[in-house]
Amino acid sequence: METRYFYLLRFTLALTDLIIVNLCFYLGFYLSNKYFVPLDKSMYTHNVILCNLLWVIITGIFKLYSKTTIHVLEYIYKATWKSYALHLILLAAYFYFSNTLNMPKHFFIIFYGLLFLSFLMSRFTGTALQSALNENFDIRKKVAVLNMNDQGEELAKYIKQQGSFKFAGFLEEENLSVNAHGDLVLPSAVNQLKAAVTAGIQQVFVSLDTNRMTEVSNLIIEAEKQCIKLMFVPDTRYMEANFRLDRMGGYTVLSARKEPLEAMENRFKKRAFDVIVSGAVMIFILSWLYPLVGLIIKLTSPGPVMFKQLRTGRDNKPFWCYKFRSMTVNTDSDKRQASKNDSRVTPIGRFLRKTSLDEFPQFLNVLYGHMSIIGPRPHMLSHTEQYRMLIDKYMVRQFLKPGISGWAQVNGFRGETSETVLMEKRVEHDIHYMTHWSLMFDVRIMFLTVINIFRGEKNAF
Repeated sequence: METRYFYLLRFTLALTDLIIVNLCFYLGFYLSNKYFVPLDKSMYTHNVILCNLLWVIITGIFKLYSKTTIHVLEYIYKATWKSYALHLILLAAYFYFSNTLNMPKHFFIIFYGLLFLSFLMSRFTGTALQSALNENFDIRKKVAVLNMNDQGEELAKYIKQQGSFKFAGFLEEENLSVNAHGDLVLPSAVNQLKAAVTAGIQQVFVSLDTNRMTEVSNLIIEAEKQCIKLMFVPDTRYMEANFRLDRMGGYTVLSARKEPLEAMENRFKKRAFDVIVSGAVMIFILSWLYPLVGLIIKLTSPGPVMFKQLRTGRDNKPFWCYKFRSMTVNTDSDKRQASKNDSRVTPIGRFLRKTSLDEFPQFLNVLYGHMSIIGPRPHMLSHTEQYRMLIDKYMVRQFLKPGISGWAQVNGFRGETSETVLMEKRVEHDIHYMTHWSLMFDVRIMFLTVINIFRGEKNAF
């Protein structure tokens, strides 16, 4: 909720900073050329465009001129110095790696020295100017909080931090009359809102429990009579802790759980990570591992090098999952799990399973898009049908792409699930992964998987 002042401030700050960057770049070139090393003007014209482009991109990354940053001075300071530091690093890296060494170190010292001092002066001046405007002019919207639940205190703290609001205080709930059913008695609300008008308050935030939403319409009617805008802040902390809140048109939609991978940008990050890592594995490892392992499998056991099996994928859709064949060719593979001392496992197969080398062909599945590097392990179709009837949330794990490794596996829940409780634990860990996903979580699981391979796992048989 921006006032005209803060809306204008965003553009003024962006324009002023761009002028500062260009002025300092010109002075750095001019002073370096005059007092240190002669420089060709073409170097200035070529590099000033790059300098501006970098600044625009970097400030966009750190959201220096966004609505969320511009209201809090501390956010502006942090975003400014982050942008300054990254700009210095990237421009220096460009000159170094492109062998553009004609720009001398004197230029960098002068340019970034002047830029540092200019930003320091700009932010100091801006802070002083904003403080003077706040004290002498009504540039901030005067607001109050109608505190009708425990969340009101936290809401007031947040409003005080926002530069666009001037917090005038609370309209205390004890001054409101409430009947036996918990409904507001309107005369009391009218008095509260009249007092707010007298105090020059333009907007009132109503911190409201969700079970008191029936009072909203009456409060709005009375507030509009007094020409005051009401902004309702329902206490959704319980819902936010247990549900994901989305907007669909004019509706608030609750989902059963938070799923970070529902966001397209997160799915893009995960897919990019999968393609890069699996591509590297294919080129640097599987390119020589496949012929080596394939030859050994052929020499020690009759049958194909690769084993493929229909398994349950994302959204319960089956796909062909690939592995190095570690068993003798048999007819039980689609319904019977490998167990300890399983007679079907070949000698080389036992080594492949113990070291998880048999899973490496699944990087092909990752490139095809059927699997991810990290995710719930894919199960046989018969096991999916079996456990979906036994475990309530079993099918929740099918909302994700299956993975070569997963959070359940690095916590010891891999291999044979001879007891239902073992599958319940696996499902519990898979759902935890789904609701807490981050790219760093994937990296962590990948590192733990590698560590477990070298350490050895008792359930790998």
